[in-house]
Amino acid sequence: MTTPGERDSADTWPLWEVFVRPSRGLSHVHVGSLHAPDETMAVRNARDLYTRRNEGVSVWVVRAADITTSDPDAKGAFFESPSGKNYRHASYYTKSEGVKHL
Repeated sequence: MTTPGERDSADTWPLWEVFVRPSRGLSHVHVGSLHAPDETMAVRNARDLYTRRNEGVSVWVVRAADITTSDPDAKGAFFESPSGKNYRHASYYTKSEGVKHL
């Protein structure tokens, strides 16, 4: 039983993550989260909350439950280059003699 002003867990709206693209040619940027019953309301609410002053040209909403992330505790193993593959980084190479514009 819930108290007034509280919702049952079955009645809770899903959480949506909101991404806004500030102008053409730029990437979408995460600007916040909101709860909405479906994707249509999520887009409308995101527009009203995060683009009130014409801050964006495009809005994406993604159900938070549909996002998969890497484990922050496994950062080293996940993001570091494997041993012996240093050639993948520009710092591995040295500037050639006689090349002026590198």
